[in-house]
Amino acid sequence: MEIVPNPKSDLVEINGDTPTMRLFALLEVIASKDQLFSLQGLAEETRLPKPTLHRMLQQLESAGLLERSVDGRHYGTGVRLRRLAENLLLNDTLHGARHAVLRRLVEEVGESCNLTALSGSEVVYLDRVETVAPLRFYLHPGSRVPVHCSASGKVFLAEMTPSQRQRLLAHAPLEAYTPKTLTEMALLEQEIREVKRQGFALDNEEFLPGLLCVAVLVPSASGRSNLCVAVQAPIMRLTPDKALQLLPPLQRAAAALSRIEGDAIPTHGAASA
Repeated sequence: MEIVPNPKSDLVEINGDTPTMRLFALLEVIASKDQLFSLQGLAEETRLPKPTLHRMLQQLESAGLLERSVDGRHYGTGVRLRRLAENLLLNDTLHGARHAVLRRLVEEVGESCNLTALSGSEVVYLDRVETVAPLRFYLHPGSRVPVHCSASGKVFLAEMTPSQRQRLLAHAPLEAYTPKTLTEMALLEQEIREVKRQGFALDNEEFLPGLLCVAVLVPSASGRSNLCVAVQAPIMRLTPDKALQLLPPLQRAAAALSRIEGDAIPTHGAASA
């Protein structure tokens, strides 16, 4: 089974030895999309007959791998497919190597550190190593936090185009978790522009009172990354100014994680940012 790009056009050929493998190839095409899609658009892209494609989409929808939008004409990834992707990230064979990088980072900075990924409008904790300090916030792997009021979430939002952010946040109200949560889209966009410019993000008591977090993206040479590494600590130990001092070890950890993923790219200035 394979997806074969047509070099003379934007068409994608769905090939497979069995109906199941052809369904899997279609899922790969769908998973690469960053927005809802229609039967007509997918038919034009794959050149599959509409009746065949409609039957395949129905099978995927009935299995919970796809979901139909409220207008009934567009599709998106389903909960089951998203959970599958998350479980692969949580339990893949790279976990031990990633965990070792986080453990070294915790030893260097003295605070709890996370590896996170974007899942819908939430940030999911893929891994976490706790500090030995007696006062800490415990968030275990698998925990979820809202994208708009987490440091990692802001980094992921900064990787998107404005239209992608609008689509994502249109159905995820900017709920106030603390008095410092940004709940106005204009203010959040201003913050995201700053994150994009400076290459890191802060959560300054925006999700939990008394908690500060700083996050950077794990670089990817293959396109937009969906991994962040972050440091979290109580504000009595980690102020915004002190968080900036943690950027060099944080960026070195991000580069190490990128090499583990097989996506190492040059990180000029990472050690002196």
